[in-house]
Amino acid sequence: MGSSLPMQKIISLLFLLMGSSSLSLCSLVKPPPLVLSYHNGTILTGNISLSIVWYGHFTSSQKSIVLDFFQSLNTHQTTPKPSVSSWWKTLEKYQAQLPKNTQQPLQIDNPTLHLNILKQTLEPSYPLGKVLTRAQISKLAHSDDMAVVYDVAAVFTSDDVAVEGFCTSGCAHHGSVGHGTGARVYLWVGNPISQCPGQCAWPFYRPVYGPQDPPLVAPNGDVGMDGMVIGLGSALAGSVTNPFGSGFYQGPELAPLEAASACTGAYGSGAYPGYPGELLVDPTTGGSYNAHGVNGRKYLLPALWDPLTSACSTLV
Repeated sequence: MGSSLPMQKIISLLFLLMGSSSLSLCSLVKPPPLVLSYHNGTILTGNISLSIVWYGHFTSSQKSIVLDFFQSLNTHQTTPKPSVSSWWKTLEKYQAQLPKNTQQPLQIDNPTLHLNILKQTLEPSYPLGKVLTRAQISKLAHSDDMAVVYDVAAVFTSDDVAVEGFCTSGCAHHGSVGHGTGARVYLWVGNPISQCPGQCAWPFYRPVYGPQDPPLVAPNGDVGMDGMVIGLGSALAGSVTNPFGSGFYQGPELAPLEAASACTGAYGSGAYPGYPGELLVDPTTGGSYNAHGVNGRKYLLPALWDPLTSACSTLV
């Protein structure tokens, strides 16, 4: 017994040294860089036509928040900086990363992205009910394929409509139907205010998990709709840079990190999990934002992965 005690101390000391050595080695290991690789498919370029479906009940003021956002994408010279159009132009950088021999079926010889709304459809009577599958979202998006030729269909669902995967697997999504020249892109965004504002309207609502700091003031005075704009920005960026699952992304094809989702939760400089970063604050309303839009609008938009710097880029 008398000789075993020193041996125990020696073993303990060895484990301590091994532990501290492992800790030092781990601290020196840096995570792999975030790189959204190009997977040889089509991305959207030039003039992009849009069809909109409003499913459920939206007030005129709610719709104007989204419509002003779309209009703000194209106004490069007339809004103060930082602007929604500056955010939009980040996506133009992806075109420069395409190999010279890439065949782009939807490519137009115009590096400037321009979005044009061709049609709006109102569905206030819930024709498919208030519980929708993803397949039904796709059906809503493309119910009039033969009537209007467009590049992207956007479906917005009101706060009383439950959508498959909403809150549990995402606040918005995008996808495509068809093949070849008949392929169509769509995106969906739901109003989270009645179902999961802590997940899909943060930082304008206290998060479900993490630091319970006071929520920020929504820049347009509508927590649900301002949360929808964040989801819309993410889905739209993914639709442009990875419309058919073969564009720019990192990770598995069925669960990719894309232009905006690679930078989730970052809106301003210095952002980290649970902290959106340094933002601008409207002195009159107290609303937090990072982008100016048309008609005096202000928006909070997600950071985008910049292919030129291989880093998440924020407007402020």
